[in-house]
Amino acid sequence: MIETLTSIALSTWAMYLDAALWLVVGIVAAGLIHALMPPGLLGKFLGGNGTSSVIKAALIGAPLPLCSCGVLPAAVGLRKDGASKGATVSFLIATPETGPDSVALSYALLGPFMAIARPIAAIVSAIFAGLLTNFFVRGEGTVPPGGSGGQGAPAISLPDTSCCGDHHHDERPKTFAARTWGGIRYAFTDIMDDIALWLVIGIVLAGTVSALFEPQALAAYGSGIGAMLIMLAVGVPIYVCATASTPIAAGLMAVGVSPGAALVFLLAGPATNIATLGVVGKDLGPRALTGYLLGIALSAQAAGLITDALLAVMNIDIQVQMGAAGAAVPELLKLATAVLLTPFFLLSLWRTLIRNA
Repeated sequence: MIETLTSIALSTWAMYLDAALWLVVGIVAAGLIHALMPPGLLGKFLGGNGTSSVIKAALIGAPLPLCSCGVLPAAVGLRKDGASKGATVSFLIATPETGPDSVALSYALLGPFMAIARPIAAIVSAIFAGLLTNFFVRGEGTVPPGGSGGQGAPAISLPDTSCCGDHHHDERPKTFAARTWGGIRYAFTDIMDDIALWLVIGIVLAGTVSALFEPQALAAYGSGIGAMLIMLAVGVPIYVCATASTPIAAGLMAVGVSPGAALVFLLAGPATNIATLGVVGKDLGPRALTGYLLGIALSAQAAGLITDALLAVMNIDIQVQMGAAGAAVPELLKLATAVLLTPFFLLSLWRTLIRNA
């Protein structure tokens, strides 16, 4: 028993060491995007209907530092200010599925191929689901009750929202230096608060899986449509943010689950949960909910199958790529980053505990 626990602890610590530097890079980038984005950008580009608004919603939402429940009030605000249902769904999917922090962590734990494939699949899946939603709701009308209309909708700014509630004010300083500092502060408070608990859970789960299963133990069962359907069924109802889902996917891939099946989980898990499904059904209607779910399901399965096919055609050994970024970082730098990052994790966990007490 003690030997097993020791093995789990060592495996978890090793994964944390590999992830720490890239996690810092990712959350700082996310914080700077939040701080430097011009106010009103979302409302300006996402008003109106049609394919262009759906595509713009996916492209704008992808880098934003919002998780799958933090994005809900932002999406509702877009809808009330005139965004089409398709654009709202596209934004609702692209935003939590990927971001600078999750891409950086994907590079560290999953390798460069998955770090590229993941955001591309997220954007494509969001666009597909948005277009499918517009198809399902055609004829319903475009102006939401109480909204202000399509092209003439007033611009709105990105709200300061998160899964853990409102932490800080949204008053943004005017100077570049002050905004930059505010973005870094936001990264290590609000963004850390959003991901800390679930990231710790994800890393521990990944370490546990890696310690208890032999490498490639699930190779015979972890690929193909069947495995991807299982990943979809697991990912849709639960809440797991894009960053926290990454070490879980790394643990699954380490024991033989195919990259395509892992990608299905990486797409479906962050994009959906019970709360999101409820909000989409209530505010956008059952037809939009159908387009939302069907769009995610079909696009995630397609992305998984294409990913596995590309890896086979390109003769890429994903196991060789996994952890390559971590191996390239000097051990002393990894240790220093992990030690410096740990207090921020502990503070975020403490704030989360206090809020939920």
